[in-house]
Amino acid sequence: MFLVGLSGGIASGKSTVVTVLRELGCAVIDADVIARQVVQPHLKAYQQIVHHFGTEILLENGEINREALGSIIFSQPEKRQLLNSITHPEIQKEMLKQILKYFVLGYRYVILDIPLLFETNRLTKFMKYTVLVYCPRAQLSRLMQRDGLAQAEAEARIRSQLPLDEKRRFATHIIDNSGGRESTRRQVLRLHSHLEDSLDFLWARLAAGTVVVGLGGSCSCYWVSPRCSLPSSQPQQG
Repeated sequence: MFLVGLSGGIASGKSTVVTVLRELGCAVIDADVIARQVVQPHLKAYQQIVHHFGTEILLENGEINREALGSIIFSQPEKRQLLNSITHPEIQKEMLKQILKYFVLGYRYVILDIPLLFETNRLTKFMKYTVLVYCPRAQLSRLMQRDGLAQAEAEARIRSQLPLDEKRRFATHIIDNSGGRESTRRQVLRLHSHLEDSLDFLWARLAAGTVVVGLGGSCSCYWVSPRCSLPSSQPQQG
């Protein structure tokens, strides 16, 4: 199995691309959804966020007020870095769990929907391909309309990310979302066909199979009984 990183500028229409991919039966792991899960009350990341940012960023029910927290981190880069240092390790742990699940289920590839894929730059080395959803002309107006932001606020959020033209240099595939939905859908279908035809997953499974065989050989040195074997949770190669 290989990994495909999906990213885009804020309000570039990445959710539209994800919807089409899921309709096609692709395995998609959404980092934004996981980010909400790992900051639920009483979890480790939640406690650290409250410790560093104060109870002022909490709603009446105790959950984190994302709008209040967002207004802080988008205007203060050092606060944004602090938040990322708290949440990213927890997000990555949960993503790894889901990747292993899809591996065991036999998927050829998994799409990781990561808004800040190119900004963090730590995960790109694990991606066989990277995909950028690109929509420069309408980005500002879409963001203002979607989130109800003033122009200055929207521009600050766009500046908090790498410029789209810079992200284009890092992406192996580009989906131009400047046109209509049907145009975007056709591009996604072409991408899906390319990924389905790729044989890169065979190399990944061969490597995993080699590891399993190696583990089996190591275990034979310690387990004398012929009944002993690798744990049943070890992924079986198809």
